[in-house]
Amino acid sequence: MRWVTLYARSRRVPASLAVLLISTAAAWALARDGSGEQPADPRLPVLVLATGAMAVSVGLGGQDLALDRTAAIRWVPRRAAHVLLGGALVAAIPLAVQAAGTGLAATAFVVRDSAGLMGLAAVGAAVCGGSYAWTLPFAWLSYSFSTPLPTGVPGQVASWMLLPPGTAAGTWTAVVLTAAGTAAYAVAGPRR
Repeated sequence: MRWVTLYARSRRVPASLAVLLISTAAAWALARDGSGEQPADPRLPVLVLATGAMAVSVGLGGQDLALDRTAAIRWVPRRAAHVLLGGALVAAIPLAVQAAGTGLAATAFVVRDSAGLMGLAAVGAAVCGGSYAWTLPFAWLSYSFSTPLPTGVPGQVASWMLLPPGTAAGTWTAVVLTAAGTAAYAVAGPRR
């Protein structure tokens, strides 16, 4: 069990968990209106999920990239597990808050967006490096917030994280981002 503790500390998991908890608590406090209903505007839940994905993404690169690349262990399954567990953690905390009372968003919405955002962060780690893995989720979030929701399929793909759950373009975009990001990061690792 010691290697799991060392791995978690080297990947900044305690700091990422603190950011996840604080951002979710802040969003819960802002969304609380006493009715117990989910807010109609998806921007606050998306902001919480993107903040969580960006917080987890800083751990996609280790302290010493040369050590990561030359270690005598198989990194591909560990990297894939890191991305998938990070996405699960990003989804689990808002869902736990939702189970306690005030719902931020539908469960399908939280799962879809957390998976897609972690896949996007994994692409960022593979392309930009672990310390800049947060830039792709941040850029896509900024674009989604600054443009109106379009009606065509290309526009829906561009604003996938704000679409209601069950929208085919949003779901497939998240699936493709998750699969491509996990595969790219698992095989290539973080960029130097």
